[in-house]
Amino acid sequence: MSPMFKSSIICLLLLTLTTSCKNEKKEPVEVETPEPIIENKILTPVEKIEEAYNKEGFLSNEAIELDMVISFGGKERLNGKMTYLTNSTKGKIELNDGSFIYYDGSKVFHSADLKNEKAARFDAYTWMYFLLFQTKLSDEGTIWSDVEALELNEKTYNAQTLTFEANTGDAPDDWYVVYSDPETHMMDYVAYIVTVNKSTEAAEADPHAIGYSNYKMIDGVPIAHNWEFYEWSKDGGLGKVIGNATLNNVKFVTPDANTFSIPVDFIEK
Repeated sequence: MSPMFKSSIICLLLLTLTTSCKNEKKEPVEVETPEPIIENKILTPVEKIEEAYNKEGFLSNEAIELDMVISFGGKERLNGKMTYLTNSTKGKIELNDGSFIYYDGSKVFHSADLKNEKAARFDAYTWMYFLLFQTKLSDEGTIWSDVEALELNEKTYNAQTLTFEANTGDAPDDWYVVYSDPETHMMDYVAYIVTVNKSTEAAEADPHAIGYSNYKMIDGVPIAHNWEFYEWSKDGGLGKVIGNATLNNVKFVTPDANTFSIPVDFIEK
């Protein structure tokens, strides 16, 4: 084969390959689109408090149990073991004198030997609410004011007023002023009125505040083991200490089938 013929063949092959490459239909290349980056949700002031108290962790448990001693004016007001569902729908107080208070939703029952039966509804709901307060800030019917900076005990707090829609809970005319730390979002103080067994006017003439302290972690949830009760006014701040509560043996529990079963001879209040 002559060199010229070889050269012609090579040129022909190169031309064929070049033409083939040019005519080859390219398949579309699929480019994977990255998932959009979602920025961290901006929490509301209330959500920041709930996060600080690990509301999600608290509600992952079924019930909480503790011993509580409450004193006012230097006299013991209540002493007993309290057990509540973490969703607050049922509760039981076993007083150290052997008497009992139960609540189931909006119904309250007590044993016939309860000494202070007039306070049965108050005791059924008030101490529970103070204990579970940080998990109930977003309950249905809650109304929150805007945050304002208020000074209390020479410290500036994020302060918000909580009120309620009509027919919310057992005492919709109650209101609260929450003082939370601007950095940690923990509640140092909560001012309040209680309208159970009294008119709104009488309650507002005698507002109080509760101070939470001595936090201990219970399965990842901060629980204040000491409460102090104060006289309070929005302009004057905290007044004298009028009472205190001490919590002990706090733990999350799984109630059995009879934990909140109300005995048939109990009195509905």
